[in-house]
Amino acid sequence: MILSITIILIAVTVLVSLFAWQNQNLMENWVHHPQSVARDKEWWRLLTSGFLHADFMHLFFNMFSFYVFGGVVEQVFLGAFGFPMGAIFYVLLYLAAIVVSDIPTLIKHKNDSRYYSLGASGGVAAIIFASIYFNPLTELIIFPIPIPIKGYIFGALYLGYSYYLSKRGNDGINHSAHFYGAAFGFLVSVLLVPSQILGFFQAIIGS
Repeated sequence: MILSITIILIAVTVLVSLFAWQNQNLMENWVHHPQSVARDKEWWRLLTSGFLHADFMHLFFNMFSFYVFGGVVEQVFLGAFGFPMGAIFYVLLYLAAIVVSDIPTLIKHKNDSRYYSLGASGGVAAIIFASIYFNPLTELIIFPIPIPIKGYIFGALYLGYSYYLSKRGNDGINHSAHFYGAAFGFLVSVLLVPSQILGFFQAIIGS
């Protein structure tokens, strides 16, 4: 493919985020507001909120992470299923993870009129963990610790850290979406490419 699916998704997300920063009406109608979803059946917010970001750093961090890991997962899916099915599975994984990762937030905050959340973190976490499934020994760095950590170790630490912070819930970040997006991405990748399960565990044991 001349232009990767990952780049297309990043471009769409950047354009929508930039436009929403200049259009308050769009921001208000697309952001995830659990009470509006539950009370007024505005289900689209579960997906559209994944294309909105709070500021430039929020957008950059999510899209940079997506760019780094998305290419790997995209190529695996295209190699396993060919085009267009591989492309369809890849896009559906990303979009479905955005929606699924927001469902626990919806349940928890459906009666909270002051709660809002936005960002592609759930989808990005899914892609990162799909990448870890396909390449468990890839070395990652957890900022600000300048020590490379193998992917499967990073994954375990990320899940534990996200779950812990989601229970605290006092820093304004939707850690629940990170946790459920990551878990969803890993599990769906296992279901789609079960032939990698043996290689995943062999790589970890052999490391």
